[in-house]
This record gives sequence, C-alpha cells and structure tokens, in this order.
Amino acid sequence: MNVSAFDFDLPDELIAQEPPAARGASRLMAIDRARGRITHLQFNHLPMLLRAGDLLVVNDTRVFPARLIGTRLPGGGAAECFLIRPTAEPDTWIALVHPGQRLREGSRMKFAGLNAEIVGSHFHGRRTVRLWTDDGSPVRGTIDAIGHVPLPPYIKRPDSISDRERYQTVYAREPGSIAAPTAGLHFTPAIFEALRGKGVERASITLHVGYGTFQPIRVESVDEHQMEAEHYEVSDAAAASLSKAVKDGRRIIAVGTTTTRTLESLIVAPDGTVSPGSGETALFIHPGHDFRLVSGLITNFHLPRSSLLMLVSAFAGREPILAAYREAVTNRYRFYSYGDAMFVS
Repeated sequence: MNVSAFDFDLPDELIAQEPPAARGASRLMAIDRARGRITHLQFNHLPMLLRAGDLLVVNDTRVFPARLIGTRLPGGGAAECFLIRPTAEPDTWIALVHPGQRLREGSRMKFAGLNAEIVGSHFHGRRTVRLWTDDGSPVRGTIDAIGHVPLPPYIKRPDSISDRERYQTVYAREPGSIAAPTAGLHFTPAIFEALRGKGVERASITLHVGYGTFQPIRVESVDEHQMEAEHYEVSDAAAASLSKAVKDGRRIIAVGTTTTRTLESLIVAPDGTVSPGSGETALFIHPGHDFRLVSGLITNFHLPRSSLLMLVSAFAGREPILAAYREAVTNRYRFYSYGDAMFVS
C-alpha cells in the first residue's frame, strides 16, 4: 500500500495551537466499528461509553524539557540543542542541534549553567553531545530547570510556562519522553473517578516517546517504513491485570497509540498470559496487523501520511477512518496534540 493512501485535506486553522480551556472540555468522536456509527460528544462523556470490567491502559511517561536554548562558543551566536535520548555514557545524549552546519564535532555550546560539546556526528543531522554543569551539580536537574517544553513543530508558537503542566498527563510519573502521549491529556481526576465508580479498571505501562513521533515517512510504500525503537516497561502488576482481562474476555482499552504499540509488542501465551518486562519496541502497526490485546482505542486526530494515522487505520479500517476524518473536518474538530479526541470501539 502506498503512503499517499493515507493523505487527507486539513485546513491549517484546525491545527490546535493551544490546549482547551480545561482538561476534559475537548470534543470526542465515538466510532462504533460494528455498527458503522459515529457519535459526537464531549470528552467528559467518556464514562458513558465504557462499561464495568473494561481495563483502561494508560502510558505514564513524563515529558522532560528537552529543548536547550543558548549560544555557540566561541562567538556567541544563537544555538539550540534538542535532546532526543540518553546514551550509555553518563551525561551524553543523542541530539539535534541548530545551526547544524556550524555545530560539528568539537563545537561547544553554552546554556544557563550548562555546557555542551559535540563529540560525534550521525545521519539525519544528529549529534552525540556531552553535557556538564558549571558547578558540578547533576546535569539532569539543570536540564529540568532551564529546558523548554518540546512542543511539536506544527504548534507555531514558543512554549510557555503553562505548557509545562498542560503538555503533560495528570498521571505522568516516569520522566523520559520528548513528546506527550497526547490522548491522555484529556483525562482529569474527576473522569477517572467516574470511570472507577462505573467499575472500569486501570493499569499503567510506560513507553518513552522518542523523536520518531515527529519523523515524516520518507518512503513511498508503507511496508518499507521503519519505526525508531522506543523504551518500554510493563510491570508485573500491569501484566497480571492484562492477563486477567484476556482470560475473562473483557475489553482492553488503550489510551493512545504509544500504549497500543507497547501492548501489541508484548508476549502473550496461548492461554492468554501476558508477560511483563522491559525493552525496546520498533513495532510499526499498519493495515494488516492482527491485534492481540487491544479491543478499544482512545486517540487524537493525527497528521496526514503519518505512522499514527496508519495505526488507527489498522484498528478501524482505512476507509472508515478517512471518512471519520472528513467528518471531523466538516464539524470543525481540532487536530493534533492539543486537539480533540476519538474513541474507537
């Protein structure tokens, strides 16, 4: 299948630049696959769509402020360093830097209380960067203090103080992502309480979202695309909850594409036992994938021709999803990270 089969027209003004006034206030498009029916709701109506015994699985990763803005040394020209992932070496990261043509091996940068030296160059403009602080204090603490929230490139504004809280789920716990698992941004404690009162169970897994979430697909054929590996962790408790849901025949509702990719990467025994563990997954879910665990999906509206749109199309069918996206455009839904949500069951 060609990547162009996942294209659609989207007016720029529907790309959300700010979060909604309050969590839970977004719109929710509910898609019933069996009936072929679309319902338009608000996200805080989600509890009416779930039922007792459903297992809701969330990704508890936490976004860290991965963008460092400072100057080049010597000379003082502007410099930016976008930390993608740590390496095995202490305080050494794979990063994107700007201006890339002037920041090569041996180049140095200066940020507020933090120093950086480029010690390696790689494909697609990536660099290995070594960091150290002026006073010898922990590097990670300084990054957290001076870094900027890594908003997606389609949000055409600088990050603000409020993004540190709004570009984070209310259940974020494990720092390590450079992008939020955005389907989770809609949830509030009140919504979780309503779900709990209805008998919906909840489990948490962790997948640290990497730069691949922003990376365009550069090939023409879907089958030729390769995902970047991302680190995940699934605890014994989460695996036990998943195993029991499978054996009981209950629905497993994934909150977001990152949760879906993690769940579908797990080992499931013939008797339904799900194995816990940690590792890396580069699973690319596209039409033809056989879903083994996920039976419901909560997600935002995604970029044309993106791996995320292909995942949702794999779950609900390409034509039904593209038709739903056309209806979303007609009804002026907000798209992408700070946009509205979809529940596919």
